Formats: sequence, structure tokens, C-alpha cells
Amino acid sequence: MKRREAREKALQTLFQLENTELTVQEAMEHIMGEETDTFYEKIVTGTTEHLQEIDAALAAKLENWTFDRVAKIERTILRLAAYELLFTPETPKSVVLNEAIELSKTFGDEQSSKFVNGVLSKFA
Repeated sequence: MKRREAREKALQTLFQLENTELTVQEAMEHIMGEETDTFYEKIVTGTTEHLQEIDAALAAKLENWTFDRVAKIERTILRLAAYELLFTPETPKSVVLNEAIELSKTFGDEQSSKFVNGVLSKFA
């Protein structure tokens, strides 16, 4: 599985976790079925394990917004990207930003990519 596809599936998994009572393992099985991917599993479990740290880092980057006001899909994209920016130094920051912007163009509205870019660019 390519990393772009793994990020997309991770986004779907994390979004599902925010909107259901599923465990991380159940949500991963629901999205992936029998398929496995090490990178996918790393970013899903890493994001969920470091959620408080990620949310605090993101909240500090928001201007005139509270983290709770951010739309769920954008919040999930930001969390996924922030995990990679904070905890996977081997992935270039420009790649993480670009991937997050592309996810927001696919899953968000017409303003999502600008918002995501604005918040994440403060990490770079």
C-alpha cells in the first residue's frame, strides 16, 4: 500500500473513532478488513496514543479558534498530520503538509485546505 493510501485509510479510521464507540483495533479492522500495512498501523496507533499531546500542540497553533470549534474532518486531518510532524522526524515536513492539504481537498470543503495549510505551516 502506498503511503498516500495509508494516510487516507488512517484518516477514515481516526474519523470513525471520533464518531463511534469502537476500539482502535475494531476501527482498523472495519476499514482494512484482512489487509495490513505497517505505516497505516503506526500512524493510527501513534495518533491515538499521543492524542492529548497532539491536541495541545494544535490548540496552541490556532488563532481566534478553539480546537472544539474545528470541523471534525479538519480536526482529524490536523491530528494525523501533527502526529507525523511531531513523532516521525524521518518523514519530511513538506511531504506531511502536502499530504494533509490533499486529504483536506478530498474530504473537506473548499476552505479546508487553506485552513489546514495555515495551521500546519506553523509547525514547519
